[in-house]
Amino acid sequence: MAEVAAAQTVAQHGQPPIVSKRDFLKLLTGSGAIIGTGALVWPFIDYMNPSKDVLALSSVEVDLTPIPAGQGITVSWRGKPVFVRHRTPEEVKKSQDTRVSDLLDPAPDSARVKPGHAPWVVVIGICTHLGCIPLGNKPTDPRGDYGGWFCPCHGSQYDTAGRVRRGPAPANLELPTYAFESDTKVKIG
Repeated sequence: MAEVAAAQTVAQHGQPPIVSKRDFLKLLTGSGAIIGTGALVWPFIDYMNPSKDVLALSSVEVDLTPIPAGQGITVSWRGKPVFVRHRTPEEVKKSQDTRVSDLLDPAPDSARVKPGHAPWVVVIGICTHLGCIPLGNKPTDPRGDYGGWFCPCHGSQYDTAGRVRRGPAPANLELPTYAFESDTKVKIG
């Protein structure tokens, strides 16, 4: 009905109806309410962003020069242990020669290392069974039958590429995001 009256007014007078002061005040009040709500909600949304100290831990640089072949180190990244292992040429060859069909979670060695850096393996050191931390980075640690890591809690064994070979663990050790900045430095995260 209102549209018909507005159309008749346009037809009679040749111009659209004038916006009243009340319409302007409604528009102004609605806009103010939306802006005010946004101003109140934004601090709560911004509060959920990670703090500067957490963002600083989002990446870790590791110097590889002090790690001899056959040894590994553990670094902390985002509160998780990360194993960095320098494999010997024999370990690399044995890992590359392993038939993928023999693995519980099939993955070739080439999918577990960066191209051109076959001796270096970087994995998150948390067992995929129940979240334990496997042994194998210290020279005195048991490494299991496959020379990688051994989880003493339930007997899961991983090879030198971090692939599960035996035990209840359902998957390989996870790979973090990492990149080689040079031949002697890796950036994790």
